[in-house]
Amino acid sequence: MRTTVPPVACVGEPRLTAGFAEFGRLDLRAHEMVHGPISPMEPSALLRLAEGIQLKGKGGAGFPFARKLRAVLESCERQDLPPVVVVNATEGEPASWKDKVILTRAPHLILDGAALAAFALDAEEIVLCVADDLFGRDSLMEALEERRMPVPTSVVTVPHRFISGEGGALVNGINGLPHIPPGTKKRSSDSGVNNLPTLLSNAETYSQMAIAARLGPYEYAALGTDDEPGTVLLSITGAAKRHAVVECAAGTPLREILELCEVPDGPGILMGGYHGKWITREAAEKAEVSRKGLAAVGGTLGAGIIVPLANDTCPLGEAAQVVRYLAGESAGQCGPCKRGLPDLARAVDLAVSGSAPVEVVRAAAGDVKGRGACSHPDGTSRFALSAMEVFADDLKKHTTGEGCGRRVKGVMGLPGAPDANPQKLVLDWSRCDGHGLCAHVVPDFIRLDQNGYPAFPPTPVPTWLREGASKAVKVCPELALRLTKA
Repeated sequence: MRTTVPPVACVGEPRLTAGFAEFGRLDLRAHEMVHGPISPMEPSALLRLAEGIQLKGKGGAGFPFARKLRAVLESCERQDLPPVVVVNATEGEPASWKDKVILTRAPHLILDGAALAAFALDAEEIVLCVADDLFGRDSLMEALEERRMPVPTSVVTVPHRFISGEGGALVNGINGLPHIPPGTKKRSSDSGVNNLPTLLSNAETYSQMAIAARLGPYEYAALGTDDEPGTVLLSITGAAKRHAVVECAAGTPLREILELCEVPDGPGILMGGYHGKWITREAAEKAEVSRKGLAAVGGTLGAGIIVPLANDTCPLGEAAQVVRYLAGESAGQCGPCKRGLPDLARAVDLAVSGSAPVEVVRAAAGDVKGRGACSHPDGTSRFALSAMEVFADDLKKHTTGEGCGRRVKGVMGLPGAPDANPQKLVLDWSRCDGHGLCAHVVPDFIRLDQNGYPAFPPTPVPTWLREGASKAVKVCPELALRLTKA
């Protein structure tokens, strides 16, 4: 996993990244020189601006910002309560770096956007959330010391996990509760931080509002498309020779971004991050960087994450690693995540090893889709199914048992070092009497077949199931199971 913020590049006119070349990081003086002054806005004016530029959330879901604003305003009036403004700059997805770039180099844009919202809503406070890896926190604190905010403003650190940016988990964490999604879905606009109506959006979204407030809707729309005005921030990692965060106008041909970052030919490109979709390189050559443009080729913009693969790596093996990681990132509080995602990871492992048909993956994905306390099961199943579809030709090679002939290089940006001691389960069939105890100890990895004998994938045991696998070995009355180096 990268430990430093990647370089920044721009295709066309810079907006969020304006001044980076001259100043590196923009302190308050440089920020005002580059972007100019900004004036507070009344609720109706801010609403018109958000609607006029068709601003959608940049955290991945793409929810219209104006609808969030309106929902909070209506909730405040209905309940006669003041709201709270929350900035989500946690960026828990390992492959994403765009919010960290704004935090470390243009923090005043984030503060401008939050201040605009707080003034318009007559908010009680602003809460800025960053991950506990502390990327950008010092820069944000320094920016706060340089200026006066319209309401009390605090910085809260949250666990650096994939699900940390989920809205309900974020609100729970700020409220001092376990930092996991609530058991039932509820609107933060009705009851969020301290049970007050809460406006919650990500760091780039607030920054885009700060740009639009200065330019106005017409000049803001001078870049981008009719459906998606303005610019987009993209995180490009994976097999790209030049990892970078790139700003470009919506509608820019995706091939220009790939050429800029020197992306080699490969079997596929992940668009939108770990909850996104894979597309082929051929599709990428025709795609535009926009929600509409990427959807047209089967992809998604999501949180602006692009992870290409090269021809020298096994795409299915890379995808399987991500599914295992996502299963381990479950909050563990609801069945579709706690049991369903490990089952999906197991199904993907089986398909990749050639031990099961792709229908096993489709069935496992169907068991979690549309269920659970948050969107994590949906996103994970979407990723897995997309990999099975885009890499179907590779999958055919794997079903023969010979594989595609390429090794897994670990280029997906997963956190932590590769498993230094991968282990797999081995069964001595001459000893196994089908007691079934092993499947009861670690049901997420070992199942019983129709004859009552254990069945499990020949791939390494995921690290989060290693303890259970060890227990299964110990409880086997016939000593038929053992863990061995993979």
